[in-house]
Parts: sequence; C-alpha cells; structure tokens
Amino acid sequence: MTSTPDKALSQWDIEREIVLSRVIKAKREYVFAAWTDPNHLPRWFGPAGFKIETKEIDIRVGGTWRFDMLAPNGQRFPSRMHFRRIEPPRLIEFDHGSDMDDDPARFRTTITFDEQSDGKTVVTLRQLHPTKTQRYAKIGFGAVEYGYQTLDKLAAHVEAGAS
Repeated sequence: MTSTPDKALSQWDIEREIVLSRVIKAKREYVFAAWTDPNHLPRWFGPAGFKIETKEIDIRVGGTWRFDMLAPNGQRFPSRMHFRRIEPPRLIEFDHGSDMDDDPARFRTTITFDEQSDGKTVVTLRQLHPTKTQRYAKIGFGAVEYGYQTLDKLAAHVEAGAS
C-alpha cells in the first residue's frame, strides 16, 4: 500500500528523518525573527555560496514562500515552503519542496528554538521525508552538509546583528 505524501508526512518515522542542530550565540527571539521576518530570511537562507531570489513571501500559518536558490555554478532550484505552524518564539513547521503543486518529494520541516540560560539558542531542524528512499537520496545529494551550511549562515547573520 502506498500512501500520499500528506499522509506520510503526518506519521513521524525516524527512518525517514534528518535532524540537524546548532547552538547560536543570540537570544531566541532574534533567531526566531530571522526565520519569520521576510526582510531577513532571504538574506541568509541556503547553503554556502547560494543566493536567493524571492518570487513571493508570506510568512504566516497558511502562507507560502516561493523562491529560487541559485547555486554558485548558476544552477537554479525553484523552491516552495508552505507554513503550517508558527508558535513564536519556539517553533516553525513547514512543507518544503520544488515550486510545483503537490510535489511528491516535498518534506516536512519542524524547527525548534530552545533558549539557554546564557543567552544562546539551540536550533533543531527536523526534516521528515515521504519515504526512506527519498531521505537517502537527499542525504546523498548533500542535505546534511547543506543544512549545516544554512545553519552556519543563520548564525552569522543573527550574531552579526546581535552584537
């Protein structure tokens, strides 16, 4: 029995998951705002060397961010995020895939922001892919390395503004 992506994404399965975490030297509110402010998100998002061209950005529950990620070699990756939950300043959940309706490879991302007593924030990014095969394909493509590069860019962006 095959399941639809929506059904698959509603049932968490560790074998379809990628988890990344990073401590950022900034208060949780600043880190959360970098993810939810349309003036900031496109400035830091994406792997090292990638640029973002936004087509549409509406960061709210039910809103969508449509954008192209431009690789250093000029390759274009049309992308879309659909925001499902936003709980300031602790959680954001969205579906992320290609900029097309009903993308069968889209995956669910849940980001938590945990404040530490020393003014730092632990950002944990959890991706749930529709199938184990798609998870392995994303890992093979570089999802873990690219994800950490993205978190590094977030940290640099927020820490520069927080100092």
